[in-house]
Amino acid sequence: MAERPAGQLFTVPNIITLGRLCAVPAAVWLIIQHRLDLAFWVFVGAGVSDAVDGWWARVRNARSFLGAVLDPVADKALLVSVYVALAVVGVLPDWLAILVVFRDVLIVGGLMVLALLGTRPAIRPLLVSKLNTFLQIALAGMALLLSGFGLDGGWLLPALVWCVAGSTIASGAAYVRDASRIAT
Repeated sequence: MAERPAGQLFTVPNIITLGRLCAVPAAVWLIIQHRLDLAFWVFVGAGVSDAVDGWWARVRNARSFLGAVLDPVADKALLVSVYVALAVVGVLPDWLAILVVFRDVLIVGGLMVLALLGTRPAIRPLLVSKLNTFLQIALAGMALLLSGFGLDGGWLLPALVWCVAGSTIASGAAYVRDASRIAT
């Protein structure tokens, strides 16, 4: 495999993605400091940056291997960290944060086991995992918005909690099912 020039690592989309990754500790710190209003805006900014870096990579043909790896890492790091921090300050149930983290550990661990067994599964997002990601983002954003600005969402937050729990379990089970088919 030929080496890539160093300049290709620092494409505009990759720099935007690195910025989103750097937003993770800022969001966590703001949540722990009970500045959920500011954490909400960091979360929104990270979401906008995710859309912008993807758009830029497509439009400017600036896709790269680093970007393909770094983008989902930045997304997962932000979501998982926000869930854990929101559970620490009591905005989200701790069992939900544990469930969200466990699902991701299960998937990554399963991929590592399959790789050790010599199997290279195609990593493709399932429809249920796309729904799960959407619901996780919606819940995190709504929790930050409502708690950060002292708003009452009534039934909305508890309903989203249960939707995220259900979709997280369904998504994790679907990946385990697919991985067991590959391993046999």
